[in-house]
This record gives sequence, structure tokens and C-alpha cells, in this order.
Amino acid sequence: MNAMENLVINLAGHDNLWIVQLFIIVLAAVTAGYILNKIIDRLELHTDKTATVWDDAFIEACRKPAIWLVWILGINFAASVAAQKMGSPLQGLIDPINRLAVIFLGALFLNNFIKRAERNLVHPDYIAKPMDATTVIAIGKLLRASVIITAILVALQLFGYSISGLLAFGGIGGIAVGFAAKDLLANFFGGLMIYLDRPFSVGDWVRSPDKEIEGTVEDIGWRLTRIRTFDKRPLYIPNSAFASISVENPSRMSNRRIYETVGIRYADINAMGSIVNQVTAMLMAHSEIDTQQTMIVNFNRFSESSVDFFIYTFTKTTDWIQFHKIKQEILLEVAEIIAANRAEIAFPTSTLHIETQSEVPVVG
Repeated sequence: MNAMENLVINLAGHDNLWIVQLFIIVLAAVTAGYILNKIIDRLELHTDKTATVWDDAFIEACRKPAIWLVWILGINFAASVAAQKMGSPLQGLIDPINRLAVIFLGALFLNNFIKRAERNLVHPDYIAKPMDATTVIAIGKLLRASVIITAILVALQLFGYSISGLLAFGGIGGIAVGFAAKDLLANFFGGLMIYLDRPFSVGDWVRSPDKEIEGTVEDIGWRLTRIRTFDKRPLYIPNSAFASISVENPSRMSNRRIYETVGIRYADINAMGSIVNQVTAMLMAHSEIDTQQTMIVNFNRFSESSVDFFIYTFTKTTDWIQFHKIKQEILLEVAEIIAANRAEIAFPTSTLHIETQSEVPVVG
């Protein structure tokens, strides 16, 4: 910048050349921004070859703030020269504006870095053991809010406003705001409890036996949680509601259960023992059945039109579609075992017994 200042001073002696000075300063600022952008491109190519992803995050986050800082300082320098030539009182605002720009661009850099850090922490391409997305999003929101609030307070202090008085007023006013916006605060703390307790995360399938709530969690905000129902409609639920209802999270089940009752005819009751044993052996040998979990195949009851046995077992998979394929396969094998024992699956029937009476002689 010394060479640039000398050039400006030399040109300042010629009153008819101050417009040229402005042009040169602006051109130099634009050129410097362009050169800085190319340097950052080279640095990105270099960081792409490194094992760590945090240098990529740093370079990506500082691109816009660094380029904008060069442009703003250059334009403000040109504005300072113009104000000096014209004797404008606005010259005193140049320095505060530069400081405000530094604060704003510093906050922008931190905000960009936090966003990229969120992506690094949850994406398997960037980290060996990705963190829980819900927790990362919550921490990211808190950090970004802290950066913005801090930047605003520093900017107010820069322009001569006492932030101590503002903070004191905020403490007193917070009580009044708390009473006026209790529902909003209840939703905020409800969202905070969701982030801390983590009963569900984004992408989980949840449902509530207390309310008509069932679907996939798409977003957990500070006020609302958005759930996409299975008919693809968005359902918006205030976070405070989760403090008073039961929530079931089927996405976190370890296994899926097969629990079916099968009935055969009373005429085939002699084959019941063989059928139960063969079904048990089939389940034990099935590759998709978790034999470490409870498995029961037993003659259960005498029904009105059948003798029943039940199957109670668990699959290894929790995938809904795969589970039903396995269940279908097992039920068809059960039907084959029943047929192989020359028995039949019962359906509701009624048997009418007619008692034959001997003829009674008529006495006449």
C-alpha cells in the first residue's frame, strides 16, 4: 500500500487529476480482489490433496470475507480521497465503516466455517465416525447465534452505545418478554430438550400412541418439528408438545417381530406335534431369523373351528420392505410344512350332528 499512497500523494498536487486517482484506486482494489481469488483457488487445489478436511473448511470459509474486505477497504479509501478533495464532512465516517466491515466480515467468516464444520462432522466422506446430525445441527445453531449476537454488541460498542446498559435492560425486559411469550419459550426449551435427550433424530420414523402423529422427521427447529407423514403431507408440531406425549421411535428397534397364529383342522390334530417341530427347525435354520432372540412355536388353543399354534420370532433386519419379504417367505414355508404332513389350514366351518332316534311303536 506504500507505493499506492505515494502515487496518490504525487497525483494530489494536480487538482484536475483527482478523478484519475479514484479510478486508479478502484481499479487496484478490483485487481487485488481478483488476484486474491486466484490465490485462494490455488490454495484449495493444494488443500484438496491433504488428508485433513479442516484446512479445506478454513479456505472455503475465508474466500468471500477476504475478497470483500479488499474491495471495501479500496472503495472506502477512494471515498476518503474524494471526501478530502471536496471537503465533505462524511470523511469522518470512513474509519468507523472500515471497522464495521471488519466486524461484519469476521462474523461472516466464522458463520461460514461453522456451516462447513457441520458438514464435515456428519458426512462419512469427511470423517470416519460421523456424529449425530441432530446434535451437530443444534450446536451449530447455538454457535452461529452467539457469533451474530457478539458481532452486534461489538458494533454497538464501536458506535458509542453502552452495551452494559443494554445487557441490564435485557435482563429486566427478559422477565416481561418471558411472560408475554411463554408459549414461544416453551417451544424453545422443548426443542432444547429434544437436542439434549435425543429421543429422535432427523430421518427417524416416529409415532405417538397419544396423538395422531406418525412419519419421518425432516427438521427439528427451535419452535417447530417438521414430520413428513406416510401420505407425504408435512406435519408441523410445536416442540412443547413432545414434553407431554409419549413418542415411539421404530427406527431404533433392534429387530422386527413375526407374531402369527395358524390354525389347522380338528381332523389333523394328530399332526400338530410334527408340524410344530418342523416349523421350529425351519426357523432355526433360516438365515434371516435371529436365533439369539426369543423364539416360540407352540400349540396354543382349541378354537371354534380349528386347533391353533402360534409363531413368535424376530428377524435380523429392521428394514420394513425386507421384513415383509422374509415374513412372506416364512408363512409360505409354514403352509408347505402343513401340506407335507397331509393336514390343511382351517377356515371357519360348522359341523351339524343329527342324532338318529329309533322308531317308537304306536299303541292303538
